[in-house]
Amino acid sequence: MKAPTVHNSAAKGEIAKVVLMPGDPLRAKYIAEKFLENPICFNEVRGMLGFTGIYKGKEISVMGSGMGMPSMGIYSYELYKFYDVEKIIRIGSCGAYDENLELLDTILVDKSYSESNFALTFRNSDEHIIESTKELNDIIESVANNLNIKLVKGNVFTSDCFDWYIDVEKLLSRIPKEYKCIAAEMESYALFNIAKTLNKQASCLLSVVDSHSKKTLISSEQREKNLDNMIKIALEAAIK
Repeated sequence: MKAPTVHNSAAKGEIAKVVLMPGDPLRAKYIAEKFLENPICFNEVRGMLGFTGIYKGKEISVMGSGMGMPSMGIYSYELYKFYDVEKIIRIGSCGAYDENLELLDTILVDKSYSESNFALTFRNSDEHIIESTKELNDIIESVANNLNIKLVKGNVFTSDCFDWYIDVEKLLSRIPKEYKCIAAEMESYALFNIAKTLNKQASCLLSVVDSHSKKTLISSEQREKNLDNMIKIALEAAIK
C-alpha cells in the first residue's frame, strides 16, 4: 500500500496510537533496540528513523522529529493526521535557565513560550504560549511518582535558534517574567500547536543536558544514552 506522505514510508497501521518522539533519530533507534520487543523499522526517509515494537505487551512507536519547530511540525502533523496517532510524547534535551536545575534532571513541560510565528502561520493565531495536554501530563506525573523518579514541572522557552550561539542575556530579558521559563528547547511549542489544532494529545519530557547559569554541559554521547529515566517514564506513561 502506498505510504500516506512523502516524508514517511510507513503504511497505515504500522505506527502505534502512541508515539515517543526524541529529536535525534539515533536516539529513537537506541530506544527501540534497548526497550522494545521485536522492533520493526517503519521509516528511513531522510534518515528520520521510526520503529514500532512491543513494550510490556502493548504496541508502541518511537520516531525522531529532527531539530527545530518546522521539522517537528511536519512529522507530528503527519503522524496525527495521516497515521491516526492519538498521543505524542516528546522526549528531548534542554538547556537549564533556572540555577536550581541540575544536569540530567527531568522536566515535565506545562507550557511552552516562543517568539516564533509558528502558530500564526499554521493556524492564524498570534498566541505565543501554549499548554501541553493536562490529561497526559497527569498520567506522566503519576508514573514518575510510582517509579520514584523526580520530575520538575514548569514552563519552557522554545527557541528558533540554538541558544549557545546567541546572546542569552538579551534573550532572557525579552521573555516575559510571568512565564517563568526554567529551560530552553526547540520543538515543544510546535508540537503543542499541532496537537491543539487536530484535537490530539501531546506532552513533553526533557532532560537537562546543559546549564547556562552553571556553564556546564554533557557530551553528545551522554545525550544519546544516559537519559534512561526520561525514557522509562515516557514508556510507562505510553501504556497507561
